[in-house]
Amino acid sequence: MQQCTAPVSVNWHAILRRVPIVFGIVFLLSLCSSACAHAQAALLLEEPYGVFGHLNPTGHAALYLSRVCADSPVHLRMCRPGEMGVVLSRYEGIGHYDWVAMPLVPYLYAVDTADKAPSHVNVEMVVRLRNHYREKYLSEFTDGLQRGGFFSGGWTELIGAAYERRIFALSFQTTVTQDEALIRTLNCSPNISHFHLLTNNCADFDRYLLNLYFPRKFRRSAFPDAGLTTPRHIAHRLVVYAHRHPQLHLSAYEIPQVPGYRRPSHPNHGIAESLVKSGYVVPIVILSPYVAGGLLADYLITGRDKILPRTIPQLKPTELSVLQRYDISVPAAVAEPVMAEDTAPANHGAPKSIPGGDSPTGAMTVLPQE
Repeated sequence: MQQCTAPVSVNWHAILRRVPIVFGIVFLLSLCSSACAHAQAALLLEEPYGVFGHLNPTGHAALYLSRVCADSPVHLRMCRPGEMGVVLSRYEGIGHYDWVAMPLVPYLYAVDTADKAPSHVNVEMVVRLRNHYREKYLSEFTDGLQRGGFFSGGWTELIGAAYERRIFALSFQTTVTQDEALIRTLNCSPNISHFHLLTNNCADFDRYLLNLYFPRKFRRSAFPDAGLTTPRHIAHRLVVYAHRHPQLHLSAYEIPQVPGYRRPSHPNHGIAESLVKSGYVVPIVILSPYVAGGLLADYLITGRDKILPRTIPQLKPTELSVLQRYDISVPAAVAEPVMAEDTAPANHGAPKSIPGGDSPTGAMTVLPQE
C-alpha cells in the first residue's frame, strides 16, 4: 500500500521575522573574524647611544610581531593565548646566526613580566637583571658568546634594550596568512650570518622582512644615503607605503629609555645627515668637492624628511599590550608624509588623529606630522 504524507505547512511569517536576526548574527561573526584575522606589528626605530652612537648615529632597527612567538631564539611559531610576540633582529657576533627572536618584554627590560620592569636603574641593577635572565632562559643559547665590548654588544644586545636607548614603535596591521608565511620562510631558510655594516645590516634585514609582508615595496634607492639601508630610511619607506595604504592604520608610540644606566640616546640620522651635521663633510670637501656636494644635496633633498610626529604617546612597561591590539572601529587615516621622494597627492590640511581606543593617552598618533 502506498503511504502518503500530509503536506507540510510552512509558517513564512515566522521565518521572515527571523531573517534580520540571522543576518545580524552573520554580520557580527564576520566582524569578529575580521578583527581576529588582524594583529599588530611594529617597526622598532631605536636611537644610537654612547660613543659608538656618536661615530655611527644611524641607530638600530628591529621588527616586533605580536602574533609570532618562538620555541627558541632561532625557531618561530604562532603565539599561544597570553603570549606577547617576539622582536626579530639581526646582530653582528651572535654566534653564527643571521637573526634572533626575543620575547618583547625581555627584549626591552631583561625581565620575564612587565610588572617586574624597574622605573630607574643603575649599572649594577642592569648587570644583575641581564645575568639573571640569561642564566634562567638563555644559558644554553648564549654559551660561548661574549658579553660584548665597545664595537660589539654581544649577548647583552638581546635583552634590556630600553636601558640603552629610546625606541619608537611604528605600528601597522598584519594578517594570519602573512605571519604564517613569514614563519615558514624564516624557519625553512638557513639562519647563517652574513652581516655587513654597509650591505647587510639590521635595516637590510627589516627591509627583507617587510618585503615578505609587502612584496617588492621596500628597496634600495640612490637617495637617501647613496643606496645604503639605514633604520631611518626603512622607517621613511614604511611611512610612505602606509600613506598609500591607510588600511595599515600606521601609528607611532614611544618606549622611553629607562633612566639611570646611560645618558639619553640620540636621534637617528641618515648617512648624509650625520656627515653634514657632524662636520665630517669638511675634509671630504678638501678631498673631493663633488662628493661633498652630492652629500649636501642628498641631505637637503631627502635627509630632512619628517618621520615622527611631534607628540607621541609613551608606553609604560605595563601598557605594551597596546602594540598587540587591533580595533576594527578605528578609521583609516594617515596624514601625508613630508618628503621629496615618492611624492604623494597634496593634502595640506591639519594632520589627522585617530580617536579613542587602546592608546594610553586616549588617542593613537597618525604619521607623520610637521
